[in-house]
This record gives sequence, structure tokens and C-alpha cells, in this order.
Amino acid sequence: MSARSDGYPLHRRALVETLLAERGETLLVTGLGAPSWDAAAAGDSPLTFPLWGAMGGAAMVGLGLALAQPARRVLVITGDGELLMGLGALATIAVQKPRNLAIAVLDNERYGETGQQATHTAWDVDLAAVARAVGFEAALVVEAPDAVASAVAQVHQAPGPLLAVFKVRAEDLPLVLPPKDGVLLKARFREALLGAEAEP
Repeated sequence: MSARSDGYPLHRRALVETLLAERGETLLVTGLGAPSWDAAAAGDSPLTFPLWGAMGGAAMVGLGLALAQPARRVLVITGDGELLMGLGALATIAVQKPRNLAIAVLDNERYGETGQQATHTAWDVDLAAVARAVGFEAALVVEAPDAVASAVAQVHQAPGPLLAVFKVRAEDLPLVLPPKDGVLLKARFREALLGAEAEP
């Protein structure tokens, strides 16, 4: 298969740093693997919930959070392989219409956690077109560096549900791991969101 993503100009770790630079109180869910490593590299936060497993579940976790916290902006950062495992989630999200939910897809056209095999997007499967077809409020594809700032502003401000596909270079980067203890992650996220007095 073509290695075109080896030459894409957008670098995923720098992109995630840009996405999170002005996140404020945005609630963040990160998908399995690289999205979680990249978010950790940009700085750990108790308002980040990294998925260490549950491949294919990031968008639905984000939906549940967005419905439970309609006054808060919710951002899911995930990969193309992870989202492809749960494409039905896009239809469910579109039906629920959470205006506070945005999904950023780091699309390097590879399954990064299992050996860099090509994903469906390497054969031009268009995740943004799928999102539009099922009824997303907005869906866009970002390939050029000069389009990043506008796309990031939409991710943080535009009415959802919104999906932004960032075509990023396929890279093998050093791991920057977030905390791995699931009980700790749940407890600190809950406390940061609801306060120390929240019922368990």
C-alpha cells in the first residue's frame, strides 16, 4: 500500500499540543495508543481521561460525557484505526446531537499499535464524509499547516457534533505515558469535574 502518509506535513504531536494549548476547562477523552501518548506529552491533566484499552470506544465515551455534562465542552482525540472500529458511534452521536461534543481524528492511515498496517483511510475511506452522511453538524478534513488554526478554533467553539480529521504523518515517536491506574484516573477525573464532595 502507498506510504503517502509518510510525507504528510502535519506532525501529530505538535498538532495535539496546538489542540490542547487553549483547552481551558474542556473535558478530554483520548483514544487507545498514540492519541493518549500525545496528549500526555502536551501535559497531563485531571480533566483528561485516557483510554488504555476499549479500542473503538472513545467516541461513545465522549458522547456519554457530553450528554451528562451539557454545559461543558467535550473533546475526543482519537486515531483513524480506533474510530474505524466503532463507526456506528458516529450515527448514534448524530442522532443525539450533542452541541458540546467535538472529535479530532489523528489520521495517519495506519494501525499504530499493531505494526503500522494500513487502515481503510489509506484506501481513501473518508471519515468526514461518513460523519456528514449520518448527520454531523460539521465535518472537515485538514491537511495543510495553514488550515490548522481555523480548524482548532472550530474544534473548541463551533456547535457540535463536529468531526475534524487531521491527516498527519505516520511517525514512530517516543512514548509519553499518562497514568495507567484506572481507579486513579476515574477518581481524579470525577473529582476535577464534580468536586471532592461528589458521591462515589
